[in-house]
Amino acid sequence: MRIFLAGGTGVIGRRLVPRLLAAGHEVVATTRHLGNVDRIERSGATGVVVDVYDSARLTELVATAAPDLVIHQLSDLRHYDTRATARIRREGTRNLVAAAHRAGVGRIVVQSIAWAYEDGHGLADEDEPVEEGSAVAAMEDLARTLAGPTILRFGWWYGPGTWYAEGGRVADAVAEGLLPATRTVNSFVHIDDAVSATLQAIHWPAGAYNIVDDEPAPATEWLPVYARSIGAPAPTSTVWAHRSPGGRGASNAKARAAGWTPRHPTWRSGFGATGPGNG
Repeated sequence: MRIFLAGGTGVIGRRLVPRLLAAGHEVVATTRHLGNVDRIERSGATGVVVDVYDSARLTELVATAAPDLVIHQLSDLRHYDTRATARIRREGTRNLVAAAHRAGVGRIVVQSIAWAYEDGHGLADEDEPVEEGSAVAAMEDLARTLAGPTILRFGWWYGPGTWYAEGGRVADAVAEGLLPATRTVNSFVHIDDAVSATLQAIHWPAGAYNIVDDEPAPATEWLPVYARSIGAPAPTSTVWAHRSPGGRGASNAKARAAGWTPRHPTWRSGFGATGPGNG
């Protein structure tokens, strides 16, 4: 299969490229920086430089690649720039989907999130609506204008290269005692399991899938375990909770039924296995 991977050097993309190639796919992977092209091409993929907001060049590249499938792994999460990420989800997705339409590509796999569901009781499944008017909703709606959209709603990533790895945003905050343990519920997924789900999702029926582990939990449960795994002091606890990112857990039953089996089915073993950024 010929695949156009938008976002070939992000935390998912750089792990996904070699897995796609090993599975026998041809890959054209994008980057915003010329210096990343050699890294992509050393893996055996074709690297191209494009800014997703340059719709003319993006359209040209997708047409030239003539892919069977587009994979959307674009984000701007490294520096926790929520405005930039929202813009990518709205404007970047619009440009990417428009390029796919013009190239006659009907299939897309999209990176979404599992903490954007509307408030409710119990674990959220994929039939429940994401927050109305959000950038996530806009992104998913754009993807659905293509014939075969597969939307992967990831839990919070942890493991190498994520905010939870050594030097990452969350790791540093926990080490400094700045992150209290609240009752806010989070769904996690190890970065390697997120990659394996993306690889498998190429062959799944169109639709939305929660890519999360088996044990959504409040921070009062998971944060002390995480802190111990990185050698940080025990967090302070508070009863404070509100509608914040990660405020409601999600069910992974649909992804498991499709054949996905996470290597790290719970953060309890995952934090201990990975430690501060190890694989």
